[in-house]
Amino acid sequence: MPSHIKGLIFDCDGTLADTMPLHWEAWQRINRKYQLHFPEDRFYALGGVPSRDILRMLCTEQGRDLDFLAVAKEKEIEYLKMLPRIKPIPVVIEIVRQNFGKLPMAVASGGSASVIGKVLDHLGLRHYFKAVVTNEDVIRQKPAPDIFLEAARRIGVPPQFCRAYEDSETGLAAIRAAGMDVVDVRTLVEQSVPEAPTRA
Repeated sequence: MPSHIKGLIFDCDGTLADTMPLHWEAWQRINRKYQLHFPEDRFYALGGVPSRDILRMLCTEQGRDLDFLAVAKEKEIEYLKMLPRIKPIPVVIEIVRQNFGKLPMAVASGGSASVIGKVLDHLGLRHYFKAVVTNEDVIRQKPAPDIFLEAARRIGVPPQFCRAYEDSETGLAAIRAAGMDVVDVRTLVEQSVPEAPTRA
């Protein structure tokens, strides 16, 4: 860890927890029920954007008059049914454990407080973090920097001395906009996968 880094901030979905495929399963159920067009590649491109904002966007684009807040809650319920299937992302959890008690740490997630809290509790991670910042805590969501700036404020570390971890382009853009050191965890995960042995 570089000596100038005094605090660490982590996204949750796809960074601490391997949840994105489960979120997609929940979205597929909602898409079928309400006949929404929301392809998988766009889902991943919008990683970090709250479900309510995605639904507002889809309803506007597709001329649908849905209660996007109610449907977002429905999607949340579908997702939480799969809570027992959520697993941690080991290479990132190791960073958390190595720095616990050395650097203050926070979670900065586009998810809701109730859902992120349940995920952290399920994985036994909540005690590692001095602060958990979610979409209810800021007005502007990722890719705006607000959620990361609020996390830095809560752990008492200026943004330029924070390192933040993300798995989505939206989240990475938010970290850069916050002026923080940025780590794309997709690269960490790729590097942690052992190469298949080559045949002689």
